[in-house]
Amino acid sequence: MPTGHVFSATSLDGFIARLDGGLDWLDTANTAGEDHGYQEFMDGIDGIVMGRATFDIALGFEPWPYDKPLLVLSRKLDPADIPSHLADRITIVRSVSDALAEGQRRGWDRIYVDGGATIRAFLDAGAISDMVISRIPVLIGTGLPLFGPLSGDLPLRHIETRAFPSGLVQSRYEVPR
Repeated sequence: MPTGHVFSATSLDGFIARLDGGLDWLDTANTAGEDHGYQEFMDGIDGIVMGRATFDIALGFEPWPYDKPLLVLSRKLDPADIPSHLADRITIVRSVSDALAEGQRRGWDRIYVDGGATIRAFLDAGAISDMVISRIPVLIGTGLPLFGPLSGDLPLRHIETRAFPSGLVQSRYEVPR
C-alpha cells in the first residue's frame, strides 16, 4: 500500500491560504534559486492526491505546475469539470481508501498529499508517513488552517529543522504508525 507524504507551507500563524484561497503571502519567502527542497521531495513522489478546493486553486496556475499524475479527492467533482488538456493526467477519487487503492493499482509507493482537508483525512486514516512543514515569516491574521479538528491527538516525531536565509523555517516530522 502506498504511503502519504506532506510538503506544505503555512504562515507563522498556521494558515495555508487566505479565506479566499489567496496565496500571495507565500512570495514573502521566495528567494531566487531556492526551492526549499521541493524538487528533491517531488523527485521521490510517484503521484499526487489533492482535494477539490486545492485543485480549484491549482487550475488557476499557468502553466500547470505538476508533472506527476494527480488524483483529486472529491465527492462531487464531475469528470466533465476537468479541463480537456488535463483529462489524461487527472483521476477523481471519492475517498482516502479509493485514493490509496488507485495508487496501489498504479504501482505507486509514495503519494504527495496536498490541501488541508485532504491532509487531515489522510492523517485520520493513518495514511501519512511524514510531513515537511515550512513556516513562512508572515502573519496573515486569518485564513484556512493546515490543521483543524482531528479524530484525536496525534504525537509526531521531530526529524529535523532547517532555517533558510529568507526566514523560512522548515521542519520534518515522522508520523508514527
